[in-house]
Amino acid sequence: MGLLEGKIAMVTGAARGIGLATAERLAREGATVLALDLDDETQTQEAERLTRAGLRVSAAQCDVGDRASVEGCVRDVEAAHGRVDILVNNAGIVGRTAPLEDVTDDDWDRMMRVNLRSVYLGCQAVISGMKARRSGRIVNVASIAGKEGNPNAVPYSTAKAGVIGLTKALAKEVASHGIYVNAIAPAVIETPILEQLSREHVQYMLQRIPLGRAGQPKEVAALIAWLASDEASFTTGQCIDISGGRATY
Repeated sequence: MGLLEGKIAMVTGAARGIGLATAERLAREGATVLALDLDDETQTQEAERLTRAGLRVSAAQCDVGDRASVEGCVRDVEAAHGRVDILVNNAGIVGRTAPLEDVTDDDWDRMMRVNLRSVYLGCQAVISGMKARRSGRIVNVASIAGKEGNPNAVPYSTAKAGVIGLTKALAKEVASHGIYVNAIAPAVIETPILEQLSREHVQYMLQRIPLGRAGQPKEVAALIAWLASDEASFTTGQCIDISGGRATY
């Protein structure tokens, strides 16, 4: 029996990186997982690979910044399985590295849509059902940048700080309903998203990690799986660092 045997889970941004690793880990812990991503072709291929390995993973296309798309995916899961037990809001972008004076309105709006509005929409779409069942787990993927701020990444740092604030507020709001809401704050994780950043920006982040390396998606997925499980029975409203020692406060 895995930690999540019989649970129904949704993971956004699941075509690659942390999202893909999380979908696989939750499935290996016994959950039935719906993997969501805008890149439908890639995630469908990955879901088929995991299915061939004997895991219960299916894929659906979702624009996480669009209310109709998010709510439609939740309705489909509830129609097929009766409920959503676990939501992992992972989808995100890092945007371009630029000083604040060079940030455009489009840069800012796209960052907020994908990295913050998506978390708001996802939480809002599942919370009524979780309240009715008096049970649910939500894990939001923030970033160490949301706590410390990264220079030349003001929109990203701001959006991730918003995710942390949303997590803490919502956790207090729904704690009496049996719903647990937590966030994680990764430092540099070795995923394709690093290709969106300049080499200098990546080096700036890596040199601040005492362990001297980037984290691996499977390491992040392990923490998410624990937070999504009943073992995390006295943990809610937290933003837990997974930073290789970067955060020491």
